[in-house]
Amino acid sequence: MPDPILVSRDGVIATVTLNNPERLNALNRPMWAGLGNTMRQLSSEDELRCIVVRGAGDKFAAGADIAEFEHERANARQAKEYGKIIHETMQAVARCRHPTVAMIKGPCVGGGLEIAAMCDLRVAGTSSRFGIPVNRLGLTMGYGELMGLLALVGRAVALEILLEGRVFDAEEALQKGLVNRVVPDDKVEEEAYATARRIAEGAPLVNRWHKQFIERLAVAAEVAPADWDEGFECFDTDDYREGVAAFLAKRKPDFKGR
Repeated sequence: MPDPILVSRDGVIATVTLNNPERLNALNRPMWAGLGNTMRQLSSEDELRCIVVRGAGDKFAAGADIAEFEHERANARQAKEYGKIIHETMQAVARCRHPTVAMIKGPCVGGGLEIAAMCDLRVAGTSSRFGIPVNRLGLTMGYGELMGLLALVGRAVALEILLEGRVFDAEEALQKGLVNRVVPDDKVEEEAYATARRIAEGAPLVNRWHKQFIERLAVAAEVAPADWDEGFECFDTDDYREGVAAFLAKRKPDFKGR
């Protein structure tokens, strides 16, 4: 089994690669856990100045690996345990001391977009696609994942993305503030690493301080433990089971609201 997360270094710039190319880098449990561990390790390395996060091949990440839901997220109890891993990974990306750049090619959907939203900057190709269509699966986006999206685009756009469940193009993502810039597909890698080098040329302590200052100034909502757990109740609904079954069978779900 290939390593779920790959790490390479070029001087003071590290590259973290989501490595599941046969499934469009769909995120499974080893990838979530591996990404969190990797980001925590890299954050502790004083010599680094920037981290580029990308997907293997020409894709970023096409959301969660739905095939594992039946045995990994079959009910709310399992989902809470899994959700803890996801939340810890999201925090590891968001709170990494070093600036992070998401290099986005192809699909950046569901969990892929959630990871990109936790990065500091996002560079996308013209053919990349975005969205979080979890309501088509009878799923909620938990508080731990919502934090990055809400902080990035605000209430109105976050609700639009989640309530409509559309997958949209890079130009619309730019208009919504999801990405910082859009370049031709064959220039994405060049621009992402040029961005990383510009960051790396700055004073590293200052870059780290600015990340801390921005986080402190951001308004953080306080969520009670019981309210936090409510985000996993969807895994005990008939609609969740129908949504996953319909996705795997490649048919339209028939949601009943129960």
